[in-house]
Amino acid sequence: MTTHSSEVAIVRLPPRQIAAAVIRSLLSATALVVVYYLAPLNRSITAWLVVWLIISAIALAGALAWQLRSIMRSDAPRLRAVETVAIGLPFLLVFYASLYALLSFNQPASFTQNLGRTDALYFTMTVFSTIGFGDIAPVTEAARIVTMTQMVAGLIAVGVVARLVVGAVKRADERISTKIRNGAADSQRGSAAGG
Repeated sequence: MTTHSSEVAIVRLPPRQIAAAVIRSLLSATALVVVYYLAPLNRSITAWLVVWLIISAIALAGALAWQLRSIMRSDAPRLRAVETVAIGLPFLLVFYASLYALLSFNQPASFTQNLGRTDALYFTMTVFSTIGFGDIAPVTEAARIVTMTQMVAGLIAVGVVARLVVGAVKRADERISTKIRNGAADSQRGSAAGG
């Protein structure tokens, strides 16, 4: 363990812990993509499907809140923060790709071309990355509204969520540094009393 000028403890993590976080992140992202490609997105939009999408959005918000608490309580907050982003971002992208695929199936004129699952994921990535090649564009109001919500969600993900994650890491670092300082002070008191 070392410290830098701002007195925040830098804890060297065991390679196994880093490997476990990478594997969890990769497995989670892979599972999301597999579920996306297996999900029944080529069906008519029903009340059940709308409820499922709302529950998915609430689950994303809940997972973010849980992850922020985990970061603040973690002994490896930076690793936990990276893992949060590595899992949360694919979830957000797959969520919007699902919306686009459903919209394209139910209203084929929603985009400049019909979107299959890969097309919907591709469109989601171009909107999120703000590249916007122009080969696929929303045409109907519904498609434009969903695309605008993705733009806002992308800004929130990059701005607000990044700020929350960095804030959680800072709080955890402060907690760890305080624990280390208190432990060092206790050991100095113990050696002074014994000597």
